[in-house]
Parts: sequence; C-alpha cells; structure tokens
Amino acid sequence: MELGTCFNGSNVNKKLFFSAPIIQKSNFLPCSWFKNCSCRAIAKGSTISSLKIQEKVTGMSSNHSQDLELSSLTALCPLDGRYWGKVKELAPFMSEYGLIHFRILVEVKWLIKMSQIPQIVEVPSFSEGARTFLQELIDGFSMDDALEVKKIERVTNHDVKAVEYFLKQRCQSHPEISKVLEFFHFACTSEDINNLAHALMLKGALNTVILPVMDELIKAICEMATTHSSVPMLSRTHGQPASPTTLGKEMAIFAYRLSRERKEISQIEMLGKFAGAVGNYNAHLSAYPEINWPQIAEEFVMSLGLEFNPYVPQIETHDYMAKLFHSIVQFNNILVDFDRDVWGYISLGYFKQTTKAGEIGSSTMPHKVNPIDFENSEGNLGVANGDLSHLSTKLPISRWQRDLTDSTVLRNMGVGLGHSLLAYRSALQGIKKLQVNEAALTEDLDKTWEVLAEPIQTVMRRYGVPEPYEKLKELTRGRAVNKESIREFIQKLDIPVDAKTSLLNLTPHTYVGAATELANNVNQAINLLNGGHIF
Repeated sequence: MELGTCFNGSNVNKKLFFSAPIIQKSNFLPCSWFKNCSCRAIAKGSTISSLKIQEKVTGMSSNHSQDLELSSLTALCPLDGRYWGKVKELAPFMSEYGLIHFRILVEVKWLIKMSQIPQIVEVPSFSEGARTFLQELIDGFSMDDALEVKKIERVTNHDVKAVEYFLKQRCQSHPEISKVLEFFHFACTSEDINNLAHALMLKGALNTVILPVMDELIKAICEMATTHSSVPMLSRTHGQPASPTTLGKEMAIFAYRLSRERKEISQIEMLGKFAGAVGNYNAHLSAYPEINWPQIAEEFVMSLGLEFNPYVPQIETHDYMAKLFHSIVQFNNILVDFDRDVWGYISLGYFKQTTKAGEIGSSTMPHKVNPIDFENSEGNLGVANGDLSHLSTKLPISRWQRDLTDSTVLRNMGVGLGHSLLAYRSALQGIKKLQVNEAALTEDLDKTWEVLAEPIQTVMRRYGVPEPYEKLKELTRGRAVNKESIREFIQKLDIPVDAKTSLLNLTPHTYVGAATELANNVNQAINLLNGGHIF
C-alpha cells in the first residue's frame, strides 16, 4: 500500500493517510529503510515491488479535504480500478479517448465526402497525398492527440468544437487542406458528429469485445451440456423433487436461451442522422440549395457502416439504443438465472470447485471454497442492468427538438457494458473451476423413488386403470417411498406384461426422457437458430 507524501531528509511529518473519514496512522517505516526513496510514504509491511501507484496522492489533515489524483486506487468506478485488467479492451471504444477518436473520424470523413460533391467547388477533390494525410489523423490518433483536444476544450468549454479546432490546427500547415479549413464541421450541429461517434463506439465495442465474449460463454455452456449430457440429475420444481433430467440438458437450456438473445443483439441496426440543427438541412440548403442533402446525408451515414435515420429532430432519437440495451439486459437476466442455478447446484454438492494454491475462501473459516465467480457475475449483472435499463428508458425521451439530458447519460454506456463484460468473464472463470460430483447426484436420485409416480400413473391411464393419479397420490404424497414399495405397487397392476416389465426396469436414474438427446443436439439447434454456426 502507498498513500500520503514523504520527503526524505525533510522535516515533513511522515504519516499514513486514509480517507472517508480521514484517519492518520503513524505505523510507517521511514524512507531511510528503502534505498533511494525520496518521494513516497511507505506503509508498514510494504515492499519495493508493491509500489505501483503512478499518481501522487496528497494527504491532508483531518479537518481538511483530501486531494487525491486519479489512480487505480482513487478511481470512483471499480471498472477503472480493481477490475481494469478484465475490461480494458472496451477502453478504445467506450472511454473519453474513444469518443474523441470517433468524433475525429466523423469530422475527417465528412470533409472528404464534401470534396467528392461536384457542386461544392470550394472543396476540390483532394489529391492522394491529402487523403493520406487526413486518414492518418484517424489511424494515427494517439493519447497525446486526445490530451491536446482536452486542452483546447478547457478554453472552449465545448467538447465538439474542441475537436474542430484541433483538426484545423493539425491541417493548417498542409498546402491543400489549409485552404478549406472552414469546411470542417460544415453545416453540422454537434449531434451530427456525436450520434455517429456513439453509434461507431457501440458497434466497435460489440463486434470486437462484447459479442465474442458472449460467444465464448455460450460455447463453454454448450460444452457443459454435451459433456454431461447423460449424467442423470434430480429436478426440482418449487424446490421439491421432480421428474429427473440430466445435468447436460439443464445446461443446454441456458446455452440456447443465451444464443437466441445474442442473435437478437447482433441483428439490431445501428442508426445515424446527419440532418443539421433540427433535422431539416436548414443550413445546408441555405448555402447549397441545389444539392440533394438528404441523399448526401444517407450516403455519408451508410459509408460509415451505419443505417440512416431520415426523420429526426436535432438528435438521433436513440430508439435503436433502447432496443439494444434492453436486449443486453435480457441476455444478462438469463445469465443471472444461470449463475443462481449453478450456485444452487454447488450448494447441493452436485458440483465441486477446483482450488488454487494460495487462494482463501473465508477470512475466518479455512475450509471454505465459495462460489465467488458466480456471485461476482450475478452482482455485476445487477449493476449493468441498472445502468442499461436507465439508458433504454431515458434515451428515447427528449424535450421538443432536443434537450441535453441524453448527453451526460450517454457517457455511461461504458459502465453498463463494462459491468456486463466483467460478469461474463466471472461466469467463464467459474465454469472452468467446476467438477461434477456424480456421487452426490446419485445419492439424491437413490432417495427419491417417488418421482416414478409420474410414469406409473401415465402408463396406468393408457391401459384404462381407474383413478391412476389418485392411487399414486395415496401411495407417494407425504410418505416415504423406496424401491421396494414402488415395485410392489407395479407388480399388482392389471396391465400388459411388457408394460409392467418396462415399469419394473425403470429407476430414477433412467427416467430422464429425451434429456440426453436434447443435450447432445444443442450445438445443432444453436447452429440452426443462427442460420449457420458461430463456433
């Protein structure tokens, strides 16, 4: 741990500071204990290798607020701190850096588009060198570039205008592009840029990160289904023993449900608008009335790999976002159901979890091996769904032609996707630790011969035995039932010999219906669902 400030050789009071509330502890080791340390306070028990905080943390006295600079320990959102390593693939898309990058892309692509419109003679067709220069502004966009945009924004207090000014600065030395600098952001409202940037952010995050991890999760559950397709398991409805199934078939249910929702997510069209301040091309037509601007806007939006929304106010109306986020919420709800079921099977002893040397399950009970991965998955799915549900209900609503409430809300898209991604990976990690405990499964089946009441009374119905349900109810409901009492009941039935023999051969282990076949066929079913295959 490393908190506070330290100056070796100075008279600064060396203390270790903690926040909320601020408490001062003096259990520190002086910097002299550590060679060449001149800037950091060291917590007792720390080692040089543990000093990994890159940002300075300044401690204040107990009557003053604490000035903490951003680091993995001071980040308000755990996605940016504790869980960063598991979600960082989303950062190029869903971060402030990602938003600026895609704004740059849209602005540059719009300038290139205008150079291809014959009626706009003021922006002649660019040479190959100029096009390469402009494309490099996109492809070579760096963290330093993003920081420069933020520096400009501190002056403009307008994030999209800062992007425009950044591009003008970068292009002012280019002999061709410098002549058309004022055509950056031409006839655009900020939302023309933003809505396309947001759509591209979502499309990139989904195709590059979210959907592949969803596929990985579905594949892992499919493997559970086929591997354990013939492992019999006692079902439970209302928490009580019910007709047996197989462990694999119960996993197949989740694989198919998740696949169906994953398909729904992948088919949602990302929409974009580019129609100016209130969706009417007012500014466009005032400058170039002879141009078919709706057609140009459609061509431009579709050139970015998006679908065109022709009827809009100032903003893209976000209906596709609402549908997308709602579909992800539904995928997440299905996974919550999976997490809870597996948690329950672990509790019943149906699954054991492999242990890892050095890991601790409980700070006080050494024997514990807790199902923490499925619990973490469920918890993060709840956080994700809270965020995504708000996005899906809020974003389609905007006062008149536009209000600003969507702007701050849209900056939280990464929160919902980040916690979803974290949950998917936690579930995957948990699945990898599972080992089937067939002894526990067998023990439960051996104790519940009453589940054979269902097939017996069904066969009795076929052969006209009166009151079959009532007779089995009298035999089994609330009573101890075992192999002998069931066989004795069957022997007394007035039914054909072959039917009686079939019932006598039936056990709770073999009474699984088509469960094994259903589990083994799950990959084929998912392939048909997707019109091909995803694995």
